[in-house]
Amino acid sequence: MTATALVLALAAASPALAQADRMVAIAVPSQPDAIELGTGPLPGATAKESWHSQYNSVFARNVTVATLTPFLPDPAKASGTAVIVAPGGGFTTLSMQNEGWDVARALAARGVAAFVLKYRLNQTPGDMAAYQRSLQERAAGGAPRPNVAAMMANLGPQLADARAAFALIRGRASEWHVDPARIGMVGFSAGAMLTMATTLNGAADAKPAFVGNVYGSLAAVTVPADAPPLFVALAADDPLFGNGNFGLIESWRAAKRPVEFHFFEQGGHGFGMYPKKTTSTGWFDEFARWMTMHDWMKPAG
Repeated sequence: MTATALVLALAAASPALAQADRMVAIAVPSQPDAIELGTGPLPGATAKESWHSQYNSVFARNVTVATLTPFLPDPAKASGTAVIVAPGGGFTTLSMQNEGWDVARALAARGVAAFVLKYRLNQTPGDMAAYQRSLQERAAGGAPRPNVAAMMANLGPQLADARAAFALIRGRASEWHVDPARIGMVGFSAGAMLTMATTLNGAADAKPAFVGNVYGSLAAVTVPADAPPLFVALAADDPLFGNGNFGLIESWRAAKRPVEFHFFEQGGHGFGMYPKKTTSTGWFDEFARWMTMHDWMKPAG
């Protein structure tokens, strides 16, 4: 399954995205706090970065230069813990508000330094009308279930961006009042795939202290002996991943590594920080409680 096809599947699957709301091109917003990660421009890219609004949120497309945006807590509340936040969007868009900035602000409010990773994306038509036509054409042909293994095997640029994010935070840990040993990562959908790939690729320079997989794939994986604690949140009515097995959970359990799994009755795909009446809206509070249980919400020592 192509990344663009996954975007189609996500749009069709999510109750939040199923509303009658059209994409509206917007100017690339000012991002004065965004820090370029130095991983270079996306090889072969011709379309420039563009943004659009939809579902009362904003999305980035054709990201060719990766950035990291810090959301730092009040120093009086700072725990020393940090979380890299990886929005989703099928590796062709990024849900920057719902799965990025809003998550980061909620973490910072609880004393956790949060960093939104705007990673490089696969290219789509630069013109909004052409992009929408491409989505409609693919939708007409049907969007198959995502081939997660194939997608995770082709994340070279995105993995480089994640590793650079860890390096940047560790390099400026003193300035940002972050404990280099307490940097975790949470991702959503495609961002969850990137989070898991970052965790499992064995790179010592990007080793999360803990990870969150929010409505990502639950396919079984090979778990290293020192795998970090894992938090998973998924809705049972998620049409992409809610009807499969729980291989990821069983893999972590078989490796005797800590794992917490929240399987909500309803929520669909892409619920993120959208306020909804479903219990899936409580995933963030559960994530915060899980972090509190592990003492990541209070200063070390």
